[in-house]
Amino acid sequence: MGKSLSNDFAAGVRGGVRAWACAGAVLLAAAGAPPAQSQTPEFFRIGTGGVDGTYFPIGSLIAEGIAGVGKGEDCAPSDGCGVAGLIAVPQVSNGSVANVEGVAAGELEAGLAQADVVEWAYSGTEIFAAKGRLSGLRAVANLYPESVHIVARADAGISEVGDLEGKRVALDEPGSGTLVDARLILLAHSLGGDDLEPEYIKPDLARAKLKEGTLDAMFVVSGYPTRSIAKLAEEVDIRLLVIGESAKRAITRKYGFLTAGVIPAGTYRGVPETPTLQVGAQLVVGEASGEALIYEVTKALWSARTRRLLDSGHPRGKSIRLSDSLEGITIPLHPGAERFYREAGVLK
Repeated sequence: MGKSLSNDFAAGVRGGVRAWACAGAVLLAAAGAPPAQSQTPEFFRIGTGGVDGTYFPIGSLIAEGIAGVGKGEDCAPSDGCGVAGLIAVPQVSNGSVANVEGVAAGELEAGLAQADVVEWAYSGTEIFAAKGRLSGLRAVANLYPESVHIVARADAGISEVGDLEGKRVALDEPGSGTLVDARLILLAHSLGGDDLEPEYIKPDLARAKLKEGTLDAMFVVSGYPTRSIAKLAEEVDIRLLVIGESAKRAITRKYGFLTAGVIPAGTYRGVPETPTLQVGAQLVVGEASGEALIYEVTKALWSARTRRLLDSGHPRGKSIRLSDSLEGITIPLHPGAERFYREAGVLK
């Protein structure tokens, strides 16, 4: 499995490497040029996450799919040729919270984010109550379900979430959707930050510390299989913790974005089927983005060309389907995306 996942990941990032290389040349050529018009290069940054998560490879594949086809490249118009003149770049970030804030601030043209974070940002509630509404957020698509992984070393004496008390636990960095959901789950089990030894680090570093025994457990909210967890399972024996039923009911009752799901047996070495919670990953943009541009971006996202990239580039790519594109979206669609979905018959 490790080798297969590694190949999938490599395929997933090839578009990101290609896009970054193109972007540098285009930005140099465009220095001092007038504002982009149709057919002229336009820079489109997509906020993703850490390289060991799922957002970065998926964001890289999307970037490759929507980017305009370069000179000399073959393209069948019926398959979709991307957006003419668009240079799409996957940008590493801290995750969902950082991405919606980046889009709202105009530092990103688009971003991947968890459905709960998107709703709270748009409504100015929960973790955004003190920060204020990001009312300029607009939805483009629901992509795929992300699963809550609570990973523990098999020899750490941790069988359930309540056993995390007093343990060294990685909760991901501030700005990540994982940290938000980890706190919700811990609270539902009557655990706060003072009840454990939290570390606010990314999954790749958490994996290294779990391997060497200086960390007991970590939270990851990501589409399975997650590269960092798959690598860890090949190095040491792990277990995935099951969220308590009463806690799960309380969470799903209060937060409709979190629903019951399972991580199938065999996803990670030696780990049986594990019931968990899941939340949709969504693609969002800012309301200031032009209708024509986002219409073309949405059309390219659902083109045959992007479909092939997603199907072959990452296991979660196969879960991204037009039929599910509006599932769980609670904020307004961008007018360009809405126009596409009406034409496609998805939105009546």
